[in-house]
Amino acid sequence: MNVSYVRGGFIALAITASLAVAGCGADVEPKAADKPATTTAKQSQQPAPAEAEQPSEEPMETLVLVKGRKGVELAIQSAERDAGGFLTIRGRLTNSSGSAVTLPAEMRGDETEVVKHGKSLGGATLIDSVGKKRYYVLRDTDGRPLTTTNLDSLGPGKSTAVFMQFPAPPATTTEVSFQLPTFEPATLKLS
Repeated sequence: MNVSYVRGGFIALAITASLAVAGCGADVEPKAADKPATTTAKQSQQPAPAEAEQPSEEPMETLVLVKGRKGVELAIQSAERDAGGFLTIRGRLTNSSGSAVTLPAEMRGDETEVVKHGKSLGGATLIDSVGKKRYYVLRDTDGRPLTTTNLDSLGPGKSTAVFMQFPAPPATTTEVSFQLPTFEPATLKLS
């Protein structure tokens, strides 16, 4: 028995089988009845436009409402510590006035590295009066603040979701003062 002939036979058999399988589906056009089923499968993977735009059924509770200039308010909805040693604050920035508002540039703070990355909430700080420490919004290696950016303006009655990430105070710290330039300070309870 010639081994090269056997190998060649197996290769020829494999190529022939592959072509036969590929050829079976190439000439067959899907039936008209099959097309809607394919479309339905694709639609089921993506939410309908109306579903995607609806707010979640349970609105988030506001922990603290912080008032700023010209009717701009920040509703802090969560302040969560994570295992990595970070504290993430989430909320909604809202324009409660009857006209469009340009958000103040002061919110980004005045640090050179943060200022060059545009309008943000990079000026936010947490003050731990018991531990006598101030916590600044974290920055990435390029100096960009780990917070919502590109905050230019809000239309009347409009709002936008925002976040800020800080180094987490020690677990023994249960209360901090939240400060954001142009907004009144607020006490924030930590769990």
